[in-house]
Amino acid sequence: MNAAIGLSLIILFSLGVPIAVSIVLASIIGIEFFSRLPLLLVPQQMFIGLDNFPLMAIPFFILAGNLMAAGGISRRLVDLAKSMVGGLQGGLAMTCVLTCMMFAAVSGSSVATTFAIGSILIPAMVKHGYPRPLAASIQASSAELGVLIPPSIPLILYGVSTDTSIGKLFIAGIGPGLLIGGALLLFLYLFCKVRGYGLRDHEDRQVFPVALKRAWIAMLMPVVVIGGIYGGVFTPTEASAVAVVYAVIVGGFIYRELDLKELIPILRHSVISTSAVMLIIAAASLFSFLISRSGLPNEVAGWVTVVFDSQISFLLAVNVMLLIVGMFIETSAAILVLAPIFTPIAVQYGVDPVHFGLIVVVNLALGMFTPPLGVNLFAACAVAKLSVDQLLPWLMRFVLVVLACLLAITYQPWISMGLVDLLY
Repeated sequence: MNAAIGLSLIILFSLGVPIAVSIVLASIIGIEFFSRLPLLLVPQQMFIGLDNFPLMAIPFFILAGNLMAAGGISRRLVDLAKSMVGGLQGGLAMTCVLTCMMFAAVSGSSVATTFAIGSILIPAMVKHGYPRPLAASIQASSAELGVLIPPSIPLILYGVSTDTSIGKLFIAGIGPGLLIGGALLLFLYLFCKVRGYGLRDHEDRQVFPVALKRAWIAMLMPVVVIGGIYGGVFTPTEASAVAVVYAVIVGGFIYRELDLKELIPILRHSVISTSAVMLIIAAASLFSFLISRSGLPNEVAGWVTVVFDSQISFLLAVNVMLLIVGMFIETSAAILVLAPIFTPIAVQYGVDPVHFGLIVVVNLALGMFTPPLGVNLFAACAVAKLSVDQLLPWLMRFVLVVLACLLAITYQPWISMGLVDLLY
């Protein structure tokens, strides 16, 4: 059955069939023709996959991100970031990274970050003399911070699929997020110095006190959300609902930029985005059930322990595999299918499941801005009105920077686990 499902998936993927539909069809083929299981398992397991309370956080964080983009929060965060680094050469490019770090702390979605921040900063960078493909590459690579800095939808999915504490995963994501953000900032500063970009980036910059006064209410959101979780006031799922309420209050009543007429399009867009994610989760749940029932995880575990005799070689092999998978398979589906298989094996090698979760998510985050399936890459191209091939020569520099950070995160557990060990 495993071979039939695998072959069916490859054929369906090559035909361009959507990820979720491919997984469901391949599973049905495996059940109907290569097993004695009833087809009733298909809707049953798909429903069971969705019947999980922590998954409620996903639609709420998606909605919160869309409300923030429409409520003037993203523009104020851009002004605040520019007031902090805009005086440096290359400050506008660095502003993109810094703003993505801030917006990531209130949205949880890298695609939402790409559209909300890219629509403001890509035209601004082009106006200041940056090549358009470079501006789009900066945005695409910076937006991946949205899946690392809490709250993070992929970390929620990893926690649900492996029964790992979402609270610990959120805390563990802070270190890797700051590391990658800091590395991108340093690289852009040196790159702009060498290439001569960003000589006029100091223009139109607000002074820091003024920018902070305009944005401090928006910056309180991650404090409220994350602080509430670790203060025991509410769970991560409840925190997502709090984020929505906060976004409505700030955008609609304090900044007064969130019009009632915009709510219907925002809700419609949020429902479509949520439906796409939930369909993938349901399909992946069915797929994971069939894989587990077939005994494949135990076979893989036995093979891995024979082939890789140390933690170092195992983690290297996992990184290579996940990098390839991330380029071809949507992040949510990859986490839900692969995490339950490899996390128990990682534990056997002495890797903490929280640390391993960050390794998985950082790997798959790379796939978000690398072809052929990079969602951030396509979002940045849409904003910049460019084709993917125009970005590739510029994009490789940022891929290498994130790869270097990935190696550090993999083999230096304290980057992820330092705050976790301190707080738990």
